[in-house]
Amino acid sequence: MKGAMILTISALLTKILSALYRVPFQNIVGDVGFYIYQQIYPIYGIVLALSTYGFPVIVSRMIAEKEGDHESVEVTTIIRSSFSFLLIISFIWFLLLFFGAPYLASMMGDEQLAPLIKVISVSFLILPFTSILRGIYQGKEDMLPTAVSQVTEQFIRVATILVFSTWLVYGGYSLYTVSLGALFGSLTGGMAGIFVLISFVWVRKDQLGTSFQSQKYSQMIKIWKTLFFQGTAICISGMLLVLLQFIDSLNVYMLLTQQGMEEELAKKLKGVYDRGQPFVQLGTVVATSLSLTLVPMITSAYKKKKLDLVKEKTQLALKVSLFVGFAASIGIMNIIVPMNTMLFKNAEGSGVIAVFCLAIMFSSMIITISGIFHGIGDIYYPAIVILSGVILKFILNLLLVPLLTTMGASVATILALTVITILLIKKLRHHFGFRLVDWDLYRKMVIAGAAMTIFLQLWCSLYFVTIEQGFHERTMAAIFSLTGVSAGAMVYIYITLKRNVFTYKELSILPFGEKLMSISKRMK
Repeated sequence: MKGAMILTISALLTKILSALYRVPFQNIVGDVGFYIYQQIYPIYGIVLALSTYGFPVIVSRMIAEKEGDHESVEVTTIIRSSFSFLLIISFIWFLLLFFGAPYLASMMGDEQLAPLIKVISVSFLILPFTSILRGIYQGKEDMLPTAVSQVTEQFIRVATILVFSTWLVYGGYSLYTVSLGALFGSLTGGMAGIFVLISFVWVRKDQLGTSFQSQKYSQMIKIWKTLFFQGTAICISGMLLVLLQFIDSLNVYMLLTQQGMEEELAKKLKGVYDRGQPFVQLGTVVATSLSLTLVPMITSAYKKKKLDLVKEKTQLALKVSLFVGFAASIGIMNIIVPMNTMLFKNAEGSGVIAVFCLAIMFSSMIITISGIFHGIGDIYYPAIVILSGVILKFILNLLLVPLLTTMGASVATILALTVITILLIKKLRHHFGFRLVDWDLYRKMVIAGAAMTIFLQLWCSLYFVTIEQGFHERTMAAIFSLTGVSAGAMVYIYITLKRNVFTYKELSILPFGEKLMSISKRMK
């Protein structure tokens, strides 16, 4: 539990850093520069998922399953075979991306992206080292090296992005060169992560299975198969939002230009559309950080065949992710104009971003349900469903973007996530044999959301009045956004507690539960 808490905190910090840096970066490079960077970012996101959530998990699981001495022949075989597999796979991906960069850039409709793709392809060469070292330590139930390396990697990466982009913009370089410098952060961050992990090895004088041992071909192939199939499945579940971003990178800009739109305008529209990513990422982190704390309890109860406890914790996890995800989606949608202005200087694309923010609710549910599936040992079904949803997103983009431009891309994302959510819920309900969410929850959720919407709409009306009176727009946007988020959350929580959405027992399990219980009792 201590190790899980360490990893949870590090994951939260890295995700928050990953979402927040986009705001100053967009302010530095503008919408076109943001478009250029966001076209390439999903490739790095895939590398990050592979080296953080995919391969280290499988390597650690294989090591943890071996009883006795961690320097045994079996563990050494796992480490050496895993490293050789990751080295080969990573080198193949590097070659495909590096030499296929012109072709991929052409697919995206912007051949100037080719040098940027070549730079980001190098990050695949870092993947085997971070993955195997993290996997070894996690397999020994030592989560500190992984956590420190993750946070350090993200911090150095973000610092590199902001420093390089500022320097290059003020130096008068082109936006493509600026984005090239920003993407260099993926390499500095990755090298920093490796340095931290090696430092732990050096300070502790760990052997880590580096001694020579002869390996049986059959054992090596078995390990390779486990890494390929199980690692890929876990990675796909962890790459939901990144894969959807990658689909947008592939065809949104291309479809806009194919409809006769000028290239510069298409780049700007795509950059404005990409403003929605930080909103969705932060909202999803908030919702899932609460619900995923219950997954270890579900796993433990499931293994002990305590079905009543499984039902109780599963329903609570889904209730939390749905309720918080819905609140985040509706809240941001209602004050998107001042928030967009506060963060990105103007309110362009607010309608498109508002629709896109519905993804918070669905992605929160999907990530929570996938976590439950993984906890009970079913890692393949969520991966298959998510991959199918990504393909559906690609098709929907082809149909909707030519008709609705970037609004079509937002709608396509929401439709794809809706289908994924429905399929996962149906399967989980069939697996457990009980209703996952009580219908009364939806009614209470709508009432709380409606109350918050009425309040925030009145609040935004006051914001527009201040703008008409000549007050500084961005200053007012910051004031009304921050106070609106706080006040809107208070309204939502008040209705939630007033209508007994959560029992005292359920509140006691959640973070800040004691405080919420105290407030609820005083209200009564």
